[in-house]
Amino acid sequence: MAIIKQFDKRTGITYVYDSKSYYDKEKKCSRAKRTLIGKLDPNTGEIIPTDGRNKGAKSQPKSSSPEIDKDKRIQELEDENRQLKLQINALKKELDRINA
Repeated sequence: MAIIKQFDKRTGITYVYDSKSYYDKEKKCSRAKRTLIGKLDPNTGEIIPTDGRNKGAKSQPKSSSPEIDKDKRIQELEDENRQLKLQINALKKELDRINA
């Protein structure tokens, strides 16, 4: 079981999923089953459960150490920064294409 974050470029929302791996005997490969937990709040880094689409939605448990929360928040901000840099590069390329 793992927590997966997926950024939606169209809406700018990061969705959080619970991913469970299993082996598919028919296809003879490992597969993953994802269950939507909720959205990631960009300001606080907390998970906001979605409305009704996931009956078992729970907020992410609070960690016991504030140091772990700080490290987690730093990692989230670095991920967000990486996503924004990719968007900037894509927009620059589009602008160059339009101006050419």
